[in-house]
Amino acid sequence: MSKPKILAFGGSLRAGSFNHKAVVLAAEGARAAGAEVTLIALRDHPLPIFDEDLEAAEGMPENARKLKELFLSHDGLLIASPEYNSSISAALKNAIDWVSRSTSGDEPFLAAFDGKHAAILAASPGGYGGARGLAALRPMLENIKVTVIEPEVTIPEAHKVFNADGSFADHGIAAKVRDLGASLAEALKKS
Repeated sequence: MSKPKILAFGGSLRAGSFNHKAVVLAAEGARAAGAEVTLIALRDHPLPIFDEDLEAAEGMPENARKLKELFLSHDGLLIASPEYNSSISAALKNAIDWVSRSTSGDEPFLAAFDGKHAAILAASPGGYGGARGLAALRPMLENIKVTVIEPEVTIPEAHKVFNADGSFADHGIAAKVRDLGASLAEALKKS
């Protein structure tokens, strides 16, 4: 694969999300390593809570269909996941649930995830940096046939790590985040 395509997003809907800021830098690292990166915000793809009755009655919502098309058209995923109550956000879980659904009888199972590689990171105001959320995200992704690369990056005390303009105040952490994006691009080139 010469120029891998990576879909990058944060799992928070908050406009000033630390995780969105972090995934922006990780995306820069992936681009510098030769990947084509599409950066999105889940807030731009509002979805109803996944409900099979709604799906049966109305089909896949338009925003879910558009989001799934983005997943299908990319080779890898760069996900910055906030930690909510020691797990992932409802918005991220809901997006994964909708995107995992088949839209036709001949579509392969988990078509939007099967064979993808992902890099995961988390930023949190807490001292663990979102590690408990990533501990929930990694097996979920692996269970839906995504290869999650090592290492993952956690950013503790995220409220102290960013400057007012959204850039990183801590250059050491910034380098780890950028390197994570580059690692995903390199893994995809080899796959």
